[in-house]
Formats: sequence, C-alpha cells, structure tokens
Amino acid sequence: MKAHFNREGLVEAMGLLTSVVPSRTPKPILQCVLISAKKEQTRMCATDLEVGINYAISGVQVDEEGEIAVRADRLSAIVRESADDVLVFEAAEGVCTVTGADSKFTIYGQGADQYPTVPVFEGEAEIELTLENLQAGIDQCLFATAKETSRYAINGVLWETKGKKLSLIATDGRRLARCRVGLVLARREQAERKLIVPAKTMALLSKIGRHDKETVAVKLVDNQILFSCADVVIGSNLVEGTFPNYEDIIPTDYQKKIKLSTEATLSAVRRAALLTSEESRGIKLSVSKDSLVFSGRAPETGDARVSMSIDYKGEPIDVGFNPQFLVDALRAVHTPEFELELGEADRPGVIKSGSDFLYVLMPISLA
Repeated sequence: MKAHFNREGLVEAMGLLTSVVPSRTPKPILQCVLISAKKEQTRMCATDLEVGINYAISGVQVDEEGEIAVRADRLSAIVRESADDVLVFEAAEGVCTVTGADSKFTIYGQGADQYPTVPVFEGEAEIELTLENLQAGIDQCLFATAKETSRYAINGVLWETKGKKLSLIATDGRRLARCRVGLVLARREQAERKLIVPAKTMALLSKIGRHDKETVAVKLVDNQILFSCADVVIGSNLVEGTFPNYEDIIPTDYQKKIKLSTEATLSAVRRAALLTSEESRGIKLSVSKDSLVFSGRAPETGDARVSMSIDYKGEPIDVGFNPQFLVDALRAVHTPEFELELGEADRPGVIKSGSDFLYVLMPISLA
C-alpha cells in the first residue's frame, strides 16, 4: 500500500474512530484501526464489537492499493502532532510507515484479514432526518441516561417513531428527558417502531462533524441499527430489554404552572447551590404569590437565597430538587423561556419547552 493523505481529513477521522477503540481488551486487534486504501475509495474502520465505524476518507491519492491494521493511539498521536499538510502512508509485510516532510514513523501493524467485519450501509433507509435535528435531540436527552446500572435498558435511549416524528426518551430512574424531532423520511411500513440505542452510540452520533445540511439515513439489520451520514457509517448493536413505561411517569394533572426565563433560572439554581454540601445536596424552590425563591443550605458553611418575581396566583408550595439535575435540564432548553409545572412537595416537577421537549424530575427530601 502507498497513499497520500490530507492530514486535516485524517485528524477529523481519527477523532471519531478513536472514540470506539477500547483502551483495554483481550483482543489486541481491536486496539487498531483498519486502513483500506483503494483507487475508488479509501476507508478507515474501528470497532469494539458492539459499535463500529466505517469512515470514507476524502482527498487521498492512492499509488498502490492495500490494507493494514495499526494501533489507533499511536497513529492518532502521529497525525495530531504532525505539521505537514500531506502524510504518505506505506505498508508492506505488516509494517506501516508514515512519512512527512522532515519525519518518518514506522509502526508495526497486524494483518487486515484478522480485523473484524465492520458493517456497511446498503439498501434503502427506513427513516431519514437531518444531522442538525438529530444532534439537537441527542443534546436534549443523552444526559439523562443511566451511567451505571444492572437494568441495561436504561443505559440507552428509547427511539419511538410515529408518522413524521421521532421521540427520544432517556431516564436513570430519578429523572426523565423526552424530546421530539422531525423526520425527513419515514417509510409507511416502518412508521411505528420502538428500539433502544446504546448511550455510547448516541454520543458518537453527536460527534459527527456538521458541514452542510447533512441527512442521516437509518435502517435496522437483525439486532443492529445502522446510520449513514456523509462519509460516515456507524453500526451498533441494540440494547436488549424492556424500557420503562415512561408515559406513566409524566404527570398530567398539575395546576401550578409558572413561565420562567431559562437564563435567569439557570443562574438562580447555580447560585443557590453554591453553599450546598454532600450532606445537603438539594436546593429548595419556594413558590408563593408573585415570587419564586431558590435556597440552599449547608450546616457547616451557611445558606444562600436567590429570589425572582413571577406571575403566579396559586397555592404556595415548597419542593426540593437536586440542583445538578436542574442545571442539566436547563442547559438542554433551547428556548428563551420554559414552563415549570409542580404538584405536591412529594411529586415530580416537570419542565416543558415548546411542544417537543419535556423533562421530569423526582423531588428530594430536605429534612
């Protein structure tokens, strides 16, 4: 193999590919990226056997076709630190050399025939949506997935397609985020589906570089979901298990509804949380006539109180929340204002932004 690569394109590709390369594995081949240089197209692949990326590299001049698998961390470091616009890759007999204007690196590789198969996208898509919409939806729900749990179903994001809308739902048992995004295409026979996509895969999709109005094509093959966008194909196993019946968690009978400024509320929550501690991790929201007070207290430090004027005529209520969970939700609100809905002190709070974003947050005791 001999090929001339544009370094800038390599940096972007390696940034995504190394996201799936495992740092520890009993299979050393998985710590490699596969380079496949062909006259018609050059591709680089990475996989951890659960998620795989197939990346088409543009701007490559191939003098000799060939394939080799090389350590991803070593190659990424060389590409990142190089000052050259073009890097020349040569591979023969399991050895890859990377040559710049004043540098030459020799990397011992592995045979391409040992590398696992990474899925390719073939045939028609079942749904299509813009990358911009998908990444905005990921931003509004991914933070609410469970990080460590034996209930694997909530380690992922539930996808529900209905008509020309895709709903993305995530929960960790203490909060729930749901957002809806519009679809460009939804084939009639595949109009309604429910499936769980791993959080790791959703994070990968959020890292795809957005250059123009790219469209993401999506299809299912057996127990895998495939995404194709511009030069990138991502294949992922689906999460097995049953996602909680989230609709039962969303309150529908609340009468206490307050319209708030997103920026002002985010600032108030952050300031009220400044004097909380590990033992008193909650902040209190005190709603009364025309006033909302955020307060935090730590016995060994002191207390904080931040107030704002609101348009509210209902019954007073005090409710405690985890301030970080409130901050996470408010960062995901993409509108200048949102609506806060409250029930009793022991019932969840609800944040709504327009008709497409909803967040449910369990209260905490401040006793």
